[in-house]
Amino acid sequence: MQLLWNGLIDAGGLLVNRDALVLNAAWRSLWISATAVACAALLGIALGSLLARRKIFARSLLVLLLRAGMGLPTVLIGLVGFSLLSRRGPLGGLELLYTPTAIILGEFCLAVPIIATWTHSAIRQLDPRVAETALTLGAGKLRRWRTYLSETRLSILLALLTAFARCISELGIAIILGGNIPYRSQTLTTAIATETARGQFARGVAMSLILLAIALLVTLTVAWLSRVKEPS
Repeated sequence: MQLLWNGLIDAGGLLVNRDALVLNAAWRSLWISATAVACAALLGIALGSLLARRKIFARSLLVLLLRAGMGLPTVLIGLVGFSLLSRRGPLGGLELLYTPTAIILGEFCLAVPIIATWTHSAIRQLDPRVAETALTLGAGKLRRWRTYLSETRLSILLALLTAFARCISELGIAIILGGNIPYRSQTLTTAIATETARGQFARGVAMSLILLAIALLVTLTVAWLSRVKEPS
């Protein structure tokens, strides 16, 4: 307990003094995860909507695969990404391995199933009268799609927050595809592991506190949105 207490005190000092390594890793984690989720939202929302409202071939199988994808181990995504982006891989010429872009691509794959599954479930649970009303008013496919998204916007926002929390707290993708290079591709999770292993316990605690604060903020936001979503 003494080690933890001393670590908390020293970590507070690092945060107050705005330690460069700590803040750099924190900022990189935020923008990498936010970018990955924003890109994943474009595909995930469209895919979830399509599976919810269109009868396409093997729809049930696709939904099942997306749900299974929500539990994909991040190290598996990292290994597959590494095999593609390494010099001997088919995309090795792009030289993306050990860069923030590689982490974004990996977290994109992590976030898409989460967003698509939540979007699919939200639209499937819509009151049938929403679709009937839109059809009665002569709404085209695009207009109906916009109506579905408007009616499920809180659920979709919850999906985005959940995906963001999953991305920013993952370790496997960041360390395998990013390489944990300080001031280049190091994120909070990889830095915590490295600094703790090096004996820099206080710095690891400081980064953990930032990660905890982000997780707490996301959790409180999700809880608040869930209460707003509940019918009165």
